[in-house]
Amino acid sequence: MRINFNNLVSAGLLLIAVPCFGTTRPRHSSTTHATLRNARYSHSTRSAHHESAPGMAPERATEIQSALIKSGYMSGEPTGSWDSQSVAAMQKLQGDNGWQTKITPDSRALIKLGLGPQQPN
Repeated sequence: MRINFNNLVSAGLLLIAVPCFGTTRPRHSSTTHATLRNARYSHSTRSAHHESAPGMAPERATEIQSALIKSGYMSGEPTGSWDSQSVAAMQKLQGDNGWQTKITPDSRALIKLGLGPQQPN
């Protein structure tokens, strides 16, 4: 039986890929799992109280809201709080451009609003 190069490469790729499918995540106790779940979803509680998104400074929220108002995706005055109206406006902007809408603000949306990284002239 003669071994050709394609069979050898296929066998090598199979040996590399198989261990990837056999890995599992360690299980946590119910207390640890509840703590992780609460930490993971704590941002939803904050947005319900109309506070800024975790890690977003009120100044940045004001900047983004001003740009959303200027571009017609939001109305009113900037509040500096990343609230449900801000999220909805950003989701609309992102959706209108065919981008994902689950994570806001998306970097492409910020760039479109003129708030991305500054390019040297």
